[in-house]
Amino acid sequence: MNFRLKEEVVKQIDVGFLEVCNYSEWVANIVPVEEKNEKVRVCVDYRYLNRASPKDNFMLPHIDALVDNTTRHTQFSFMDGCFGYNQIQMAEEDKVKTTFIIMWGTFCY
Repeated sequence: MNFRLKEEVVKQIDVGFLEVCNYSEWVANIVPVEEKNEKVRVCVDYRYLNRASPKDNFMLPHIDALVDNTTRHTQFSFMDGCFGYNQIQMAEEDKVKTTFIIMWGTFCY
């Protein structure tokens, strides 16, 4: 498992998703998840960061309401949140908030 985890981290560094983070105010733990095809998915546990973050007073609408609101339109689209990865561009100063630690170092997205 450790070798496959390191292999996944190196792969994400090579394509530019991860970078080494030497100094950070926040560090999250990782949860390696083994998939059916024996690959390892690196999941970062941001539950403690979510608890420490300020809460938004405006809740997101339910997906049912969003779909119902499209009934009179000729076209609509939505991201497939169940089958793929969706990247949202992050502000450069917020990178340190995505910091996580593993045996080989501290990294951020």
